[in-house]
Amino acid sequence: MQKTHLQHLIELLIATLLISTSGVLGRFIAMPPPVIIWWRCSIAVVVLYLYCRYKKVNFRIKSTKDKRSFLLAALLLGTHWISYFYALKLSNVALAMLSLFAFPVITALLEPLFFKQKLKPTHLFLGFLILLGIYILAPEFNLENSNVKGILLGLFSAVCYSIRVLLLKRHVTVYNGTTLMFWQLFVLTIILAPILYFMDTSGIQTQFPFVLLLALLTTAIGHTLFIKSLKYFAASTASIINSVQPIFGIILAFIFLSEVPTSSTFWGGLLILSTVIIESVRSKKSR
Repeated sequence: MQKTHLQHLIELLIATLLISTSGVLGRFIAMPPPVIIWWRCSIAVVVLYLYCRYKKVNFRIKSTKDKRSFLLAALLLGTHWISYFYALKLSNVALAMLSLFAFPVITALLEPLFFKQKLKPTHLFLGFLILLGIYILAPEFNLENSNVKGILLGLFSAVCYSIRVLLLKRHVTVYNGTTLMFWQLFVLTIILAPILYFMDTSGIQTQFPFVLLLALLTTAIGHTLFIKSLKYFAASTASIINSVQPIFGIILAFIFLSEVPTSSTFWGGLLILSTVIIESVRSKKSR
């Protein structure tokens, strides 16, 4: 049975919820970010490999050009994750996640460069609303504050994430979403392996259950569902809908880390959520 637009939208929102757990887990896990990311990738790649074998998913990459594209997507994913986790360590879940979520604006602006289409004024307007929501949410800071470093790393992470999403958009009609995620994680597991010799990895003895959650829920399931959604939504649409992620992250941080949101967090979050609802309705009408 063919899935409806609403079912695809629900899957995208589930993916968003699962990915949002990275904020709490990334801040809570007491290990250097590159080490966390290696464990995250190595566990998730095994899980996805077993899943693909069970489902008889084809692993084959069809061309050298695709191999180069997958390699670049993997490097962008790794850079995005590591810079984002450093942003979490330097600031807090709300600030890091909100600075990261400039990426829908970046995606909407870059999408016409990757695909032969005109820049949509609607996406610029929705992107502006998201930035306004982030402005309301963000506390005041000065240039000497570690929060500034967290915000800058979050924005850098957003650029990497946007370009990666646009690269993968080219492949979602040809390759299974699980296959795309598997090869990215496989590449990162190999590339990041040397850091195990240079950084402290002893924390895995006590942090393994949380790393396991990060690898399974956030990565293997959440990111795979998000990649699959690119088959049914424009990259900019999926990114804007994905902007509800900071709301989920702030709620999870309040529950598990006792990070109390302020009134500005409520109003800014409400504006972002409203933008997500507008884009959800608009994307259905444009199909």
